[in-house]
Amino acid sequence: MGTQESPRAVDRMLCFALYTASRVTTQAYRRVLAPWGLTYPQFLVLVELWDRGPLTVSDLGEDLALDSGTLSPLLTRLERSGFVSRSRTSEDARVVTVQLTAAGSRLREDMAEVPGQIADCMNLEPYEAKALISSLQEYTDVVETRSGARHPYPTTTPHHR
Repeated sequence: MGTQESPRAVDRMLCFALYTASRVTTQAYRRVLAPWGLTYPQFLVLVELWDRGPLTVSDLGEDLALDSGTLSPLLTRLERSGFVSRSRTSEDARVVTVQLTAAGSRLREDMAEVPGQIADCMNLEPYEAKALISSLQEYTDVVETRSGARHPYPTTTPHHR
């Protein structure tokens, strides 16, 4: 896309810039994660479990913005690979907890270079990455709030600007 002014309308759209940035980032992760046979969303699940320990499927889905239709098959593949296990809680059989196996815990050390490899692809200084993360999180919060995504019920009156 580049930094020059583009005659294409899509190149002047923020949503397209976010989409293409997300796409190339995911492609970079695909290449870096290939030796482990992991996808980017599977890696995110592992990172969350390495950081927070066992979590319910519901908490994982909420934390990673993944719906159950995406998360369930992803967890099945991680379980088949021997990296996580799932169990129902004794308090409520409907609640499923996901935890790392020994193999899943060992992956953390094996994959310690992944963040650095991705950072090299991004060519951002740590302070630039931190500022970008902050800006994108703020942007996400604002769009979710203004689009009604965080409201308990849909907005009845559309707002046009």
